[in-house]
Amino acid sequence: MQIFNQSIRRKIVGIALGLIVLMLVTSILSMVMSSQVGVLLDELTNRYIPAYGHLARANIRSLERALALRRMVMTKMQSPSDEEAYAARLREFEETDRRIEEEVEGARKLINAIIDDPRTPSDNAALARIEIRIETAVTDLRRDLNEDHARLLKQVDARQMAEARGTLEHIDALRDQFNQKVDAIRGDMLTQVFFSTSQVIGHQRQAMIISGIVTMLAAIVGFVFALLVSSGITRPVRLLLAGTREVEAGRFDKAITVSTQDEIGELAAAFNRMIEQLRHNERIRETFGRYIDPKVVQGLIDRPEVAIDGQRRVMTIMFCDMSGFTSMSEGMTPRGLVKVMNHYFTVMSGPIRNNRGIIDKYIGDAIMSYWGPPFIEEGEQGLLAGLAAIEMAEQVPALQKQLPDLLGIRAMPVPCDLRIGIATGEVLTGSIGSELMMSFTVMGDAVNLASRLELVNKIYGTRILISQATADAIEAGLELREIDRLAVAGQSAPQAIFEVMDKTGTLSAAQESLRSHYVAGLAAYRLRRFDEARIAFNAALESFPGDGPSRTLLARIAQFEADPPAADWDGAWRLDAK
Repeated sequence: MQIFNQSIRRKIVGIALGLIVLMLVTSILSMVMSSQVGVLLDELTNRYIPAYGHLARANIRSLERALALRRMVMTKMQSPSDEEAYAARLREFEETDRRIEEEVEGARKLINAIIDDPRTPSDNAALARIEIRIETAVTDLRRDLNEDHARLLKQVDARQMAEARGTLEHIDALRDQFNQKVDAIRGDMLTQVFFSTSQVIGHQRQAMIISGIVTMLAAIVGFVFALLVSSGITRPVRLLLAGTREVEAGRFDKAITVSTQDEIGELAAAFNRMIEQLRHNERIRETFGRYIDPKVVQGLIDRPEVAIDGQRRVMTIMFCDMSGFTSMSEGMTPRGLVKVMNHYFTVMSGPIRNNRGIIDKYIGDAIMSYWGPPFIEEGEQGLLAGLAAIEMAEQVPALQKQLPDLLGIRAMPVPCDLRIGIATGEVLTGSIGSELMMSFTVMGDAVNLASRLELVNKIYGTRILISQATADAIEAGLELREIDRLAVAGQSAPQAIFEVMDKTGTLSAAQESLRSHYVAGLAAYRLRRFDEARIAFNAALESFPGDGPSRTLLARIAQFEADPPAADWDGAWRLDAK
């Protein structure tokens, strides 16, 4: 409809004008019908009832005239005769007679006014008959009374009392006949009054009913009109709200139908354009999410100054490498190698992201990742990195079974395993690179230490090694075992390194025995009590055969027995090679 294509302002003004028009129509109709009732009431009060009153008073005047006539006769018949009193009674009689004429004439004028008024639905024929009957009654009365009055006056002057008494009785008979006619006319007139009253009541009731109906119709029409127009406003708003909730939930696939051309329609069109842009940005984010971690992408979108300026933050860095990769890759085709590496990275990346880590890059067969602000809180980064490492290690048995099936061979030429190094420390975060290409990454001693610890796993025959700072951050969150005090290449001061054995409370009895014996052996080793250390490490191997750190330190003890350490030896081991 054309009305729905107007602006919201015009719609609201249209609703207001429509309601005003309906109110005016209702008011005008009520006024017209009230005026009709007023006309009927005016005719009833100012014509019907006064006309009836004139007829009633005509009856009274006729009785007053008869009384005046008798007084006049009685005054004349007095002896001696009082002419002055007689003249006064005669004037009284004539005045009363004139009043009868006035009352009758007043009734006739009002009846004729009712008949002549075209605005009222009166019974004009009946009123005309009443008017004629009034005129006839008065004419007959006047004709008969004039002769009797003249005769009566002559008889009174001649003092013919017997004849005067008879004439007076005849006059009373004429008066009674006149009164009977007037009473009959009054009865008919009263019927017309009742008819007019019923007309007034009927019109008043009709006016009330019609006003009620018109008011109800106006209310219904106004409500329907307002409902249609308001629905034309609110329906797009509800659609817009539903679309907003979809966007809030991260769903950008539902566009809003633009059904109006008002401001809301323009807003809906703009909303659809925004959804399209968001959908486009989401596709870009999903695409780049395969090359850059989605959290980094979102972080750079939310806070681009971080990438530009760079910041120093304490973060936990992890390096993960596949052991035996070089030997394994020599016997594979490029296609097979890509398939193996993609599967390996997919399996190992899952635990990192599940534990809210950021994958920085893939380097050959290695994975570099990190934990820290602004992606997670600083206090939980070490524990999350340790949990991710444990879950990654748990994937190794399944991965060893999947790779031959993936390549279509019976067994891998070289067994694969996992080495993980984790370190915590202050690093620089920001976009590093050239003007042509940038990479958001982390740099610092903690990164180098994590890379070195991943390689140190080869020496100790372990899977997961962490730095002292990471162990302090984890506290009792995981089961740890101190392996050694080590100074890696590039560091002068040694620090303790720890092996992540498992989640808290999940160690077996053999692992508990291994750790207790190893702790005792390590303490004796640092005090140069090599015999006690050898016994403890051998006990550890009995609890857990094949334990790499125990074998490494037993070999080192044999080396020290052949070539004892210097006198200032601090119990730490130093690695010169990277």
